[in-house]
Amino acid sequence: MASGGDARFFARGKVAELRAELNSDKKDKNFAKKKITLKKIVANMTMSNNDMAALFPDIINCMEIQALEIKKMCFLFLVNYGRMKPDMAQRALPILIRDMDDHNPLVRALALRTMSYIHVPQFVEATVAPLRHLLHDPDPYVRKTAAFCVAKLYDHDRDLVEGARDDNPTVVASALVALMDIWERNENIRLTIDHTNASKIVQILPDCSEWGQAYILEALMAYVPQETTEAVIMAERISPRLQHSNSAVVLTCIRVILYLMNYIADQKEISTLCRKLSPPLVTLLAKGPEVQYLALRNALLILQRRPEVLRNDIRVFFCKYNDPIYVKVTKLELIFMLANEDNIEEVLTELREYATEIDVHFVRKSVRAIGKLAIKIEPAARQCINTLLELVSTKVSYIVQEATVVIRNIFRKYPNQYESIISTLCENLDSLDEPEAKAAMIWVIGQYADRIENSDVLLEDFLFSFQDEPVEVQLALLTATVKLFIQRPTKGQDLVPKVLKWATEETDNPDLRDRGYMYWRLLSADPATAKKVVMGEKPPITAETEKLDPTTLEEMCLNVGTLATVYLKPVNQVFRTARPKRLADSPALQRHTLPTAIAEQAHRRALQPEQQQQQPVEQRTSEEGMGNLLGGDLAAAVDAADDYFSGGGGGSGTNPFAVSGGPVAGGGQYVVNQNAPQPIYSPQQGGDLLLL
Repeated sequence: MASGGDARFFARGKVAELRAELNSDKKDKNFAKKKITLKKIVANMTMSNNDMAALFPDIINCMEIQALEIKKMCFLFLVNYGRMKPDMAQRALPILIRDMDDHNPLVRALALRTMSYIHVPQFVEATVAPLRHLLHDPDPYVRKTAAFCVAKLYDHDRDLVEGARDDNPTVVASALVALMDIWERNENIRLTIDHTNASKIVQILPDCSEWGQAYILEALMAYVPQETTEAVIMAERISPRLQHSNSAVVLTCIRVILYLMNYIADQKEISTLCRKLSPPLVTLLAKGPEVQYLALRNALLILQRRPEVLRNDIRVFFCKYNDPIYVKVTKLELIFMLANEDNIEEVLTELREYATEIDVHFVRKSVRAIGKLAIKIEPAARQCINTLLELVSTKVSYIVQEATVVIRNIFRKYPNQYESIISTLCENLDSLDEPEAKAAMIWVIGQYADRIENSDVLLEDFLFSFQDEPVEVQLALLTATVKLFIQRPTKGQDLVPKVLKWATEETDNPDLRDRGYMYWRLLSADPATAKKVVMGEKPPITAETEKLDPTTLEEMCLNVGTLATVYLKPVNQVFRTARPKRLADSPALQRHTLPTAIAEQAHRRALQPEQQQQQPVEQRTSEEGMGNLLGGDLAAAVDAADDYFSGGGGGSGTNPFAVSGGPVAGGGQYVVNQNAPQPIYSPQQGGDLLLL
């Protein structure tokens, strides 16, 4: 049906004409005319022409013809329409049962496979007895088909489970597939293979077909080593499969070896096995892009569990000009994971090239990778920042915006460092039109408002379109304006009332409104606390957030080579009915090396310093806080906030946040509202470092 000449059969046929051709009394040498008619029927069936179901009686008559090609097409018709017309399908049952005793093994296997495909109770019951007999058929092809039918019968009726043993490698592989399928479908059944049986099935690996080898390796995941030497021996015995030409065999072998490593105590043996895993993964990158992508996604997983596997192979992940975008992006992730102090110059040179390519999505990813490397590798932070500044100087809009976002994260990682680059960012404000980039730049202005002389002017420019901006930008503007007011009250006194009024009275977004009320009440209640909360020291960010959760990583390593690893999600999130895999307990299991155990130990170590440093802290009075931390002008301004809001937004036309008076000659001092205490405020020395 696949040849070019068979295209003529794919024309919508009429039932009456096809029936007449099937029942024609004309001489038909070798049933040639019947074969042509059956091909037309199968073609119409493929095109979802359900009118063909009316030919059921005629097809059953053709099943009596002793010609394998005709039987194949008739059985295909039966499988397709058997559930639609179960009563009619039962008329074919005696013929199928008779064919299972045919002298031709191909006919026996075909009849058995057809019966197992028809989801009708009578067919399931009728298959049991012949199946028991055919599991011991002299022909291995029939026994292989029977092994697969065990799993199919189990799917129809969970009580029909029979064991299958055989000396033929193909039959053993098929039987193992059936048993694995049954195990996947039922949580009450546990498939275990002891060392003796595992050794036997590994012994027949070279005699199996490539898919048989994949099935046997898959079944070895049910083998639980009881001693660490057993795991080492088994890993060594299957390691030659790493050189197989079939990518499924290679990936399944990698999965089994990674699994067995959990039961090996000797670190030298683990290092040896890790070195063996690297070449086959690299070899897979020479295959087509689809296989490359699967190998790359699995490499992301393996690197998190066993970093030594690909530690020295970063060059093989450099992108080629003709790589599809999904391959390039995944390679970019691997480059980031493998980058270190030794290869950072080479990596930055490569990423700089990527940032000049045509594909905007890939360019953005490359720029973001440079910023993440600055966070990951502290000694190389200055090199990464210089590279980012070179890219910003190109004035390409999407590069500038992506660079702004990552530089914001660099400031969060290294507070009060690299501030000289703020001026470069401020020169490119006109290039920012995306919400994330705007929010990042606004965060920088608010966080460093005391270092940027015209920070109030810059924020005011953004505030012109406050009500038209996305919520992400509005939230950033609200926080940045409050930060400006806390650090430089005289500069922020005109902006805070407007922003708080917009956020609390003129918005429908509950998040924005709630944050506005929080800032208003925080400033009104205790300015000292406001500064501690808003401008308090925050923990620096890290690049470790890119890693998988330890529990997920542990499970995903047991699914290497499967579709779940493409998504890097637990298997039951990808396939709802899939059975999650767990490491089986054993005296040989190295629990202390598992990701979950390592994460728990790290968490305990992180908690110890905090517990030791916890000491009671004396609460300062509100007056001390205002006098020592903030200065009287901020206190006076916040005291007037309630009057402003309770008076409907300052009906008298004056701004109660305003600080009266001006700088005294030679002093840089300000006199505040006469109704409030009269402390003196001195601007912080060196506060305005950037003249923009």
